[in-house]
Amino acid sequence: MTGLNIGILAVQGDVAENVMATKMSLEELGIDGIVNEVKTPEQIADLDGLIIPGGESTVIGTLSLVNGSLKKIKEKIANGMPVFGICAGLILLSKKAKDRVVGEMDQPLLDFLDVKIERNAFGRQRDSFESEISMEKIGIPKFHGVFIRAPSIMEAGKDVEILSKFNEKTIAVKQGNIIGTSFHPELTADISLHKYFVNLIRKKN
Repeated sequence: MTGLNIGILAVQGDVAENVMATKMSLEELGIDGIVNEVKTPEQIADLDGLIIPGGESTVIGTLSLVNGSLKKIKEKIANGMPVFGICAGLILLSKKAKDRVVGEMDQPLLDFLDVKIERNAFGRQRDSFESEISMEKIGIPKFHGVFIRAPSIMEAGKDVEILSKFNEKTIAVKQGNIIGTSFHPELTADISLHKYFVNLIRKKN
């Protein structure tokens, strides 16, 4: 097997932090691979796995729609490419999204993850917080969650596995080769979630 090609969608958000966490994961796991910032459909076409970082989901979706990246990401996911959506990335992967304040949202979505998302479920920027959480189902009993204008999963389909909850709100899910988290794992020193995702890509390749 040739080395893995993992992309970080570089439209907004903590792109550099995700690149670093993914590179460290490859190194710790002893897996050959490269990590690239990607923006264009051509770059996305070559990927074995993709991370969609946080940011503003409407902006990420609109810009990706304009340059054709959204269509290419959809194709790749349909063909089994693992993808990890973080905060805004989770929203982008979902089938439906509403905002806690303004209600139903009309924004470009990838329409793969069978969930309904509530944007800003824990409040706005000033309400950001950190808390210890657990994802026992994927072998991560303790993790430091960083929540920044975090969404939550209001409803999940039967094929969606709930990985973690905080204050009764669902904050991490998995459906097939798709993982989504409300919190930002790249903003901690703990790379266990990125390692789990890299292993998911390895199994697919």
